[in-house]
Amino acid sequence: MTKLILAAFVLLSTACAHQQVSVTTPTTPPENGQVSGAATPAPTSANTVDPVPARVADSDTTARPPWLKARIAAILAERKGNPIARIYRYDYGGQTVYFETLPCCDQFSNLFDTKGRLLCHPDGGLTGKGDGRCPDFDKNKTNEKLVWQDPR
Repeated sequence: MTKLILAAFVLLSTACAHQQVSVTTPTTPPENGQVSGAATPAPTSANTVDPVPARVADSDTTARPPWLKARIAAILAERKGNPIARIYRYDYGGQTVYFETLPCCDQFSNLFDTKGRLLCHPDGGLTGKGDGRCPDFDKNKTNEKLVWQDPR
């Protein structure tokens, strides 16, 4: 039995003998230093894709109404979300509104009026399109101001 196992090992190891394999990737420079025709362009060490910086909203410096202070306190009492919660102020539908983002995935975002009444859920949910009560919010919101973001 031992001879049989040894013979199988020898057979497999010789059948799978190492072969020289040459792999050329886009980051491997051409052998002659030149690139011509439809070959991969010469690699560069510089980043070829410039990341687009995230747009940063202007900060809202107005006093926060009591209901908004309470909402922020409630968010801080919960576990930190990923992504973090943010509250923006916009002009929408002829009024000032507050848009609250919520953590990942199927959760509804919230849109409040200046008195803290929930107007609608502009996005989120299973479809990602909110509750359908303000489908034009993203298109028609103006004057974005960042009111608050979770500092944790």
